[in-house]
Amino acid sequence: MADFKKTDLTKIPVTIITGFLGSGKTTLIRHLLQTANGRRLALMINEFGDVGVDGEILRGCGDDACPEDNLIELNNGCLCCTVADDFIPSIEKLLALPNAPEHIVIETSGLALPKPLVKAFDWPSVRARLTVDGVIAVVDAAAVAAGRFADDPEKLAAQRAADPSLDHDNPLEEVFEDQLACADLVILNKSDLLSEEEMTALRGEIGAILPRAVKTVATSEGRIDAGVLLGLAAAAEDDLHARPSHHDTEEEHDHDDFESFVVDVPPVTDADSFIARLAALAEEHDVLRMKGFLPVANKPMRLLVQGVGARFRQQFDRPWQAGEARIGKLVIIGETGLDRAAITQALA
Repeated sequence: MADFKKTDLTKIPVTIITGFLGSGKTTLIRHLLQTANGRRLALMINEFGDVGVDGEILRGCGDDACPEDNLIELNNGCLCCTVADDFIPSIEKLLALPNAPEHIVIETSGLALPKPLVKAFDWPSVRARLTVDGVIAVVDAAAVAAGRFADDPEKLAAQRAADPSLDHDNPLEEVFEDQLACADLVILNKSDLLSEEEMTALRGEIGAILPRAVKTVATSEGRIDAGVLLGLAAAAEDDLHARPSHHDTEEEHDHDDFESFVVDVPPVTDADSFIARLAALAEEHDVLRMKGFLPVANKPMRLLVQGVGARFRQQFDRPWQAGEARIGKLVIIGETGLDRAAITQALA
């Protein structure tokens, strides 16, 4: 594999990986670690929810590219809203390590707007030491192709004009479009779920949103080598004007339209039946995302579960440790108004 590009040897490059809930960002990073080709990386993971599921998944990858001291989890809210409180201290911690990272990868929460984070790299104290190598937007190709977001601005305007109930901004659509508008590379993940014709149509829809020429790459299971993801040399902090956002005229934004909570789950006897229950529960309560770990009776390994809407994936990721409490935890994410009591009772 060729060496990664680096236009300014005095600065550490930073890659920001953004993408909607369940698009496959963590899976992409796992593969990145496995193909880092000896490059010393650091990870900053911005969780939405109270359980460090993404951090646990990445710790289990068993790769020397990112030792545990080089992994920082931020659980105190969206990183794009708490740049001063969370981002700067965490960056300083990474830069103070005895072996400073050669490249930093930031995985934002699914609800994050990337542009406020990129703006932070224009601060003098940050600009002198770091540069945004690139912003990578990961897209759940199957979900978008199924029409989960209203991607056509003209159709959306027509709907709003015809129906007063749509005379307001759809926050999911805005987040999705802002992530694409800030990207230097778009990954169309889960492309194996689409036909060639569907992929062609999807590329057209994505291209209509992108404000400038940006490469799109189709993949499945996040299988993109680090040599493709790192070394873009975009210096994104220098061309913020080319990355328009719905929130450019606002001082800040909030995520009051979303909520998350954690449910403890006792050992399950039949994993497949339980996953089917989760899928039915997601449809009944319009849950956007479920992710977590489950103990399965008579199984020595922990079951990793990740769901987007009613689509679920499962795999045993690591053995339960000696003395570790075998209690499952699921993070439930959805729009404000989730029936927490009913969902918790259904999972008990």
